[in-house]
Amino acid sequence: KMYKAMFMEGLEKDSSITWFGDKNSILKAIRFKKWNVYAKAPFGSPDRVVEYLGRYTHKIAITRHRILEVNATQIRFSYKDYADGSKTKQMLLTHQEFLRRFEQHVLPKRFVKIRHFGYLRLQGKGERLALIRSKLNMEPEKPKVKIPFQIRMLEKYGRDIFKCPCCKTGRMTVIFNTRDRANRKPKPIRSTPAPS
Repeated sequence: KMYKAMFMEGLEKDSSITWFGDKNSILKAIRFKKWNVYAKAPFGSPDRVVEYLGRYTHKIAITRHRILEVNATQIRFSYKDYADGSKTKQMLLTHQEFLRRFEQHVLPKRFVKIRHFGYLRLQGKGERLALIRSKLNMEPEKPKVKIPFQIRMLEKYGRDIFKCPCCKTGRMTVIFNTRDRANRKPKPIRSTPAPS
């Protein structure tokens, strides 16, 4: 209640806020709603926030440093046994069993880890954000730069995917893409007149 009272007092005094409608009716509407205030100690910097969220949103089933050995038939990796006092142990699995367990962590198609609501909900999000930016006198959002897959591979792993794996000097060229074929409409069949 104390936080709500201080927040409302600050809103009433602040004349720099651009309101989406009548200021008094908006303040009256939010004053009589019950607030659930959840506050934690602030993060040190934006980098810390991204690092914290990234642990949950972009976590994979097993990190590279936990895989200790891969041979022709089995994979050995470390894991933490929480039932035994969080002791670090090792497990040996066949390739098939390792892949079966790994695939259980792959999200089904169209399933998302982060769901948004309010003005960030998916339907019409672009128009809503453009309206908010215009009301706040902000610049329009810049278009996203699409980085090609081969550049990402070069940046992350230092591997040029178009370098010939045999001679190590020649360049490979994409001549056919199966995805393009699936999305392409069939060309109409044209008959050529028979020679007379």
